Amino acid sequence: MAQGHEIMTVNTSNGGQITGWGIALGNDLVTNHDLASRMDTSDEWIKERTGISERRVGGTTAGLAVQAAKDALKVADCSPEEIDLLVLATTTPDDQIPATSAMVQHLLGLKCGAMDLNAACSGFVYSLVTGFGMLALGNKRVLVIGSETLSRVTDWEDRSTAILFGDGAGAFVIEASNTKNALLGWELSCDGSLRDILHAEIGGTIVMSGQEVFRKAVIAMTESALTSIENAGLTPEDIAFVIPHQANIRIIESAMKRLNIPMEKSVSVLHKTGIRLLLPSL
Repeated sequence: MAQGHEIMTVNTSNGGQITGWGIALGNDLVTNHDLASRMDTSDEWIKERTGISERRVGGTTAGLAVQAAKDALKVADCSPEEIDLLVLATTTPDDQIPATSAMVQHLLGLKCGAMDLNAACSGFVYSLVTGFGMLALGNKRVLVIGSETLSRVTDWEDRSTAILFGDGAGAFVIEASNTKNALLGWELSCDGSLRDILHAEIGGTIVMSGQEVFRKAVIAMTESALTSIENAGLTPEDIAFVIPHQANIRIIESAMKRLNIPMEKSVSVLHKTGIRLLLPSL
């Protein structure tokens, strides 16, 4: 048998808690007025359709991830050596090879395995569920990061997409715990048939069919939320607050209405950050 770590067995009774969190945003501020000076749009038009007033751009995917991770480690009072696994969600890796997570691992001084995960808008949720699964396998601490530099794949001459996207990262440290698991219910789903309504080819920029994305996003967010709530043994009335995917204020409003949860229970930061694709909650 090859030498390595001791084989772990699944312990589904292992709970987990989020003990650290951090964020990082691009250094440069791009306001709606900045965009209006470059293309046929206006501050009012953008805010009415998206709820976005400004977005932050700049930096590398690894660099932003490291900034967010350092804050998360500090909050968790956790040293890099104590992390057992790094999971990095991104659709905008800095290089094809090596994985961006490998560079983040190096820059943070981690002594553990690291992997990239690409699930687009759902990437951070996929990574968080993966992280909790690794706790069930016996790991003690997992660092989960979502990092995007969407400005690099945005066509800044296309007002349908240039008004939307920003750069940023968010990170969680999750730790094994004997208390009840912090992750009560979830759903992971995918529909590859919708590729043509939102995609970016290798070396290209984001192409989007806005109306179709809006319609599908509202349905998908609602169905996923209801399934997650049901899996947790709860009802919409039990939910204290909702941190939705920061896609578009109108999408959030429509989804909250379909969930029958008051809009004031939702959390939104996209008016200051723009869409960072897979970072719903940070």
